[in-house]
Amino acid sequence: MTVITQQVSMLINYIHWDINPEIYNLFGISLRYYGLFFVGGLILCISILKWIFKQENISPDYLDKLTIYGMIGILAGARLGHCLFYEPSYYLNHPLEMFFPIQPSPNGGYRFTGYQGLASHGGSLGLILAIIYYSKNTKESIIKTMDLVSVVAPLGACFIRLANLMNSEIIGIPTNVPWAFIFMREDNLPRHPTQLYEAMAYLLIFGVLFYLYKTKRERLQDGFFFGLVIALIFTARFFIEFIKEKQVSFEDQMLLDMGQILSIPFIILGFAFIIFGLMKTKMNKKINTQLIL
Repeated sequence: MTVITQQVSMLINYIHWDINPEIYNLFGISLRYYGLFFVGGLILCISILKWIFKQENISPDYLDKLTIYGMIGILAGARLGHCLFYEPSYYLNHPLEMFFPIQPSPNGGYRFTGYQGLASHGGSLGLILAIIYYSKNTKESIIKTMDLVSVVAPLGACFIRLANLMNSEIIGIPTNVPWAFIFMREDNLPRHPTQLYEAMAYLLIFGVLFYLYKTKRERLQDGFFFGLVIALIFTARFFIEFIKEKQVSFEDQMLLDMGQILSIPFIILGFAFIIFGLMKTKMNKKINTQLIL
């Protein structure tokens, strides 16, 4: 009886999570926490980027262009990434659902559902392509722009994982840690709140990047910030994946899941840019010293 009592007591003390992802529905159009957090995080990132652009003496008009291109790149990349990386067989046979926020209705036709399925790896690639397009149109340095956007990118990622928490999605494996969440919309098992783990990791990474930008940006340039952010974000993602439930069935037979496999190239690229940035900055410093002498 004592063991049963302890188990019941533990279940009561766990965090029971039963948030309705939909805030309200008006004429079939749903306002959801995911969209609210996504937009809120984006607005906060843009506000900080506005301050950064001011420090760099870059025109505010350029920030408007970067915002538009970036939003399109992130959304398109994240959506296509999910469809092609995680559910290619379904979406290649239902291409309309890949590009439009709709799903078949039980009564026939289609209904508005929002984009249910976004992949962070695809979003990252989309953002990189958007920055390249922005740089070609404004003649701003691609690497410098990537560095500046990298300072705020982890903050946006933090908000997206909080949005996942509100959706009770991307849940962790069962556990008995005291801070476990019972995602009641999924089952009655206490689980790792992996969304919070990632959100906290990304918030910490943002703090590190922002501190380095404010204190050492003259010494750390040429892709260093870009390399550091993707190396840190996807390293954190790689290890947290070990305590996540598999997102799609085909991952059950895999040693590493799709999220981990897709993270590896980003981690390698990140460290390559860190090394390149440090070497380039050191070289520029040496050239400047010789010119002064």
